[in-house]
Amino acid sequence: MFTGLCVPMRAADDSATAEGRTLRLSLRDCLDIALQDNPTVRIADMEVTRTDYSKRETLAALFPTIDFSGAYQRSIELQTIRMNMGGQSQSIKMGSDNSWNFGFSASMPLVSAQLWKSIKISDTQILASLESARTSRLNLVNQVRQAYYGLMLALASRQVIKQNYDVALFNAELFEKKFQAGTASEYDVLRSSVQVKNVEPELLQADIAVRQCKLQLLVLMGIDNRVDIEPTVTLEDMRADMMVKTSAVDRSLADNSSLRSLDLQARMAAQTVALRKLAWVPTLGVSYNLNWMSLSNGNALRNLQFNPYSNVALALQIPIFSGGSRYYALRQAQVQTKQLALQRENLINTLDMQVELALDNIDRQARQIDTSAEGVRQAAKAHDIMQKSFEIGAATYLDLRDSELANTTAQLVYYQAIHTYLVSTAELDLLLGKEQ
Repeated sequence: MFTGLCVPMRAADDSATAEGRTLRLSLRDCLDIALQDNPTVRIADMEVTRTDYSKRETLAALFPTIDFSGAYQRSIELQTIRMNMGGQSQSIKMGSDNSWNFGFSASMPLVSAQLWKSIKISDTQILASLESARTSRLNLVNQVRQAYYGLMLALASRQVIKQNYDVALFNAELFEKKFQAGTASEYDVLRSSVQVKNVEPELLQADIAVRQCKLQLLVLMGIDNRVDIEPTVTLEDMRADMMVKTSAVDRSLADNSSLRSLDLQARMAAQTVALRKLAWVPTLGVSYNLNWMSLSNGNALRNLQFNPYSNVALALQIPIFSGGSRYYALRQAQVQTKQLALQRENLINTLDMQVELALDNIDRQARQIDTSAEGVRQAAKAHDIMQKSFEIGAATYLDLRDSELANTTAQLVYYQAIHTYLVSTAELDLLLGKEQ
């Protein structure tokens, strides 16, 4: 439900925190809410906790294990043995009707090299879980950023289409007045009115696109979809802060999540090789038992007399032969280590290529924004000239309509170029593993 609003929101309207109101949220606000309430991130955090418990389970094997046990046995038929005594065979029944036995047992490993190495592997598994949680956060940040940029693009596109609709409506009203004054034909009135009707579906589609983008962002933030949100900035505002020199970008892959995860897998594989080698190392354990026993005949609850007995023991186990299972397990671990080394080399080459392509795309998109901005300026100027010419009768409606379409297209291309640039920078940040 609407739990994300408990975090501080610098740009949120305090009077609009109720359901059904409009919240003005910055990108940072959206990221803070999503990182707190998104189920994917919470699941990743729980996986870290689960792995920590798994390590504690391994550590527990170093401590003594203490158990209590109790047993009662009732003999149905006592065991009989025959003995020759003085040339005569005699039968003797051995045992008791009732046997009570209970006590404590404790055991503890003294030398267990494999167990000690397993603890180190558990530490690496925790680091792998932490990296997996970090990957989930990076992916979520990238998704929220793209959804936020998509919402800004949808709003900007809707604004452009709305302006085109207003212009078409103005021209239709102008033709209607001219027709009433006898200076325009009915055909001109009908043509301008049809143009208004043609733009209305585009405006409706733009409204749907805005709603879809808002719903996508709300889902990522874990907020109830009945809440309306608005960005605090526009694409035009973002352009002033986004033009950075890509040559100054740190291209280091040290924080790349895939590479870090692969390095942790390689570390675990190396530790597994060491663990397999320790399968030939003897193990030594100690155990202690303290028990009480009572033997009686007749009623099980009478004539009970418990006598204690105890013992302590050392157990040494020396591996000798297991059919080659330990050897082949070691060979498997060694092959996996070599596989991961080759995968790492291939991954680095792939990531280097992706970073280079991403930087080239960002450079081209930056130039595209400048070109599109100049196109918007020229199209707007041309439309203003054509509008005034049309109003004084120096231009036809087709000329005016061409200038309107050119102006609308130029603005849409401009906003699309800014959006593409922002999405590309978000993808580059994800590739380089930059945390927000």
